[in-house]
Amino acid sequence: MSSKLIAPSILAADFGNLQRDIEMVNNSEADWFHIDIMDGVFVPNISYGMPVLDSITTHAKKTIDVHLMIIDPDRYIKTFADLGSNILTVHYEACTHLHRTLQAIKAEGMKAGVALNPHTNINVLEDTINDIDVVLIMSVNPGFGGQSFIENTYNKIKQLKELIIRKGAHTQIEIDGGVTNKNAKALVDCGADILVAGSYVFKSSEQLKTISDLKNLVNS
Repeated sequence: MSSKLIAPSILAADFGNLQRDIEMVNNSEADWFHIDIMDGVFVPNISYGMPVLDSITTHAKKTIDVHLMIIDPDRYIKTFADLGSNILTVHYEACTHLHRTLQAIKAEGMKAGVALNPHTNINVLEDTINDIDVVLIMSVNPGFGGQSFIENTYNKIKQLKELIIRKGAHTQIEIDGGVTNKNAKALVDCGADILVAGSYVFKSSEQLKTISDLKNLVNS
């Protein structure tokens, strides 16, 4: 069985000490850097843009997992590839032509991800699941960190896993929002492959240990 991955969310890092926090993730047992790009339109918040991403990718030594919470993401696919993104995830709800968007992401040499808001049904991916490398299930409403976990997430993971198996796809399942040591094992047991952890990691007094404990927990 493949190892389950931990992806600290840089949105929860200390922006006054961004390089320090990036080095912490580099030196930790985490697998990916999870980077949320918000436009203030698709979600009610604005995070950071290309210059900050550029400085993150300059120092980061692990997989760059970029989650676009923006309208019309197609405009920026090449830009994010040029900035060093390894995985580019777009929201199903923001894409008029999802299949075309997925092809455009892959044409730039990145893995293609699709994110689903809490209210979006898994069935919408029925026709595209074989073209998707990662499905990101939002376990909170997107736009703000530190929210409470939505319990229906467990059912959605099981439904998605069933779809992946039925279609013979190789899609990984990523969970974003409210992940802690209290629910991490249950998420993985339902079929999750990658857990995004933001506040839980960066607000910890022992960040390296928190990541290590989470990694051991989901792979035990």
